[in-house]
Amino acid sequence: MAVNVRAKNARVKKTRSIIKRLEAIRLSFHKTNLHVYAQVTLPDGKVVATASTLSKDYKVLELKESKSAAAGRVGKMIAEKTLSAGYTKVAFDRSGFKYHGCVKALADSAREAGLDF
Repeated sequence: MAVNVRAKNARVKKTRSIIKRLEAIRLSFHKTNLHVYAQVTLPDGKVVATASTLSKDYKVLELKESKSAAAGRVGKMIAEKTLSAGYTKVAFDRSGFKYHGCVKALADSAREAGLDF
């Protein structure tokens, strides 16, 4: 399955320009073949919270699960950390990835945990 790099870069550019114009707190997402990463940053670039499948909080359970299930747990972890930092409203930056699979799982679990986007 080939990725259309031009289309992905266009999605990245469009999403990030809107978030930058709104000066919103950004929940950014990234995935690789093995892991899922998420972080919340303020408009000035300061990182508020991070979570990934490599973090110690995630490794406590050490389960063999699908990437979508892992993304769901990462979404819940990032939402808890963001809420404890005092932020509830964020803008979701999916880094050009299409909204399905583990991207959707992370977003849905973060919404269920209390983030608003």
